[in-house]
Amino acid sequence: MEHVRIGDVDNAVQPAAVMRQLTEPLGCESLALNYYELRPGDSFAFAYHAHEVQEEVFVVLTGTATWETDEGVVEVGPNEAIRFGTDEFQRGWNRGDKRIRALALGAPLAYGEQPKFADCPHCEDRQRVDIDSPDDEAAAVTVCRACGGEVGRWVQGPDGENRRIDL
Repeated sequence: MEHVRIGDVDNAVQPAAVMRQLTEPLGCESLALNYYELRPGDSFAFAYHAHEVQEEVFVVLTGTATWETDEGVVEVGPNEAIRFGTDEFQRGWNRGDKRIRALALGAPLAYGEQPKFADCPHCEDRQRVDIDSPDDEAAAVTVCRACGGEVGRWVQGPDGENRRIDL
């Protein structure tokens, strides 16, 4: 048995205000588990993406999350869950005016290939992107594969929450 207090786990630099990776602290071997808090405008992920070998379930505890999917927009409210199978593209957002708290569960623990797409302001089109972590700073950056331009940048603010830096 393992036990952890969510607030004691470090906040990972992500597009959500808070993303605490619980997998390792709990010693999970077959399951990925993450805790999220999204301010209005935040996202669960860096880009529209799919997992090659992992199915993913999101359980919304508070607020209403809006997912962009190949089948259209899906809203998930408090005490509701949504599942994405392998190779199903999605990206969840907080399009409301209240903070979202949610859990994300993924199995198996391996992710496999994760194609990611985002709107590139330089190419003026949705392009495949990669996520990079510059060595000289605690940041996460999405980079367009087509032009090499930076698409998004996230850092932790002085309050410990993640923020997107406007380009």
